[in-house]
Amino acid sequence: MASLPTPSREPQDSPEDYVGQEAAAAERLARERGWSTVRSLAPGTVITMEYRVGRLNFEVADGRVRRCWKG
Repeated sequence: MASLPTPSREPQDSPEDYVGQEAAAAERLARERGWSTVRSLAPGTVITMEYRVGRLNFEVADGRVRRCWKG
């Protein structure tokens, strides 16, 4: 039987550091820090709740990150 793949590790980064930043600058910084996927969402956007290693989510309003979370 084939072994299960080992998920890649997430960057050792604090999502709270992105809150308040301009969205495009925050996305560039997240990618520089090693996040493989950065997702910007409008407040109230309906999303699925599956956790994806390496993904950082931004809730963006008025061009600024209002909330940030992993997965």
